[in-house]
Amino acid sequence: MRLGIAGCGVVGRTYAEAFLRIGHTIVGTWDAKPTDELADFARDRRIPLRNEVGAWLGEAELVISAVFGSAALDVARQALVFMRPGTHYIDMTTADPDDMRRAEALAKDTGVHFLDVAITGAVNLRGSRTPLLIAGHQAETAANLYREIGAQIQIVSESPGDASSLKLLRSIFTKGMEALSVECLMTAERRGLRSKLHDVLSDIDEGSLRALMESMVITHIPHASRRQKEVAEVQRQMRLIDIQPLLMPAVEMVFERTVSHLERTPFRGDDIESALAWLSAAAASPVGTKQRAGNQRPGARGDLQ
Repeated sequence: MRLGIAGCGVVGRTYAEAFLRIGHTIVGTWDAKPTDELADFARDRRIPLRNEVGAWLGEAELVISAVFGSAALDVARQALVFMRPGTHYIDMTTADPDDMRRAEALAKDTGVHFLDVAITGAVNLRGSRTPLLIAGHQAETAANLYREIGAQIQIVSESPGDASSLKLLRSIFTKGMEALSVECLMTAERRGLRSKLHDVLSDIDEGSLRALMESMVITHIPHASRRQKEVAEVQRQMRLIDIQPLLMPAVEMVFERTVSHLERTPFRGDDIESALAWLSAAAASPVGTKQRAGNQRPGARGDLQ
């Protein structure tokens, strides 16, 4: 297959190398600001290094966009007019999901199949085997191409933008968990209890993550007041050992919002759907949350105001 690459940073070079390795042809790569590293990469592999998007894209059966997410829609708009009907345009950027949908509309006008591929791991660590999500009407065809290079790729829907949306949703969990782990393990280490903490948390390994998340959400509402007090105490303990909490004050604000909404709107459900509907209403409430005075400790350094 003849491929074109728009944007040839780490992601673009990784996948270009992988597709070359199994016998595909790269008809050209384009980058707005090509580095010396890219020039060397292209020369060593005899890939034409193009200085602009243009008619050369008509030679490609499939184009991969690996530019910055903020430039993705504009690059798609430029590239699609040069592509032949029936070919594929794969966006591997971190673009806004709405931009993905706009690009798909442009692609339909030119007869090009648009696909949204979201990277859910570190390409610099796992290379072309990094897990991927894909969305689009021709997802199976493109997924098979990625499987040839050893990619773990999951088809999520026929609607471009869904893969990007799922990546962002995943980031809410993973980046939040990352920040939580930083604060938790720092505090455990300072207390000399890190190894014992892992033992105490071992029950979480034994169950379903989905069941755990849904149970937390359902029980969050009736137990918000008690849990908020616990979160406030956690912050006090962290400050006592000279660790300034950053994540936990925000956690307390989530509980505070729930407590505030409960004062106005009772919750009578017992399932995840009713809990999420109630919590969504709380999140949209015009009544703002404020950090309670109980969070603040005289003399605590850097306390949020």
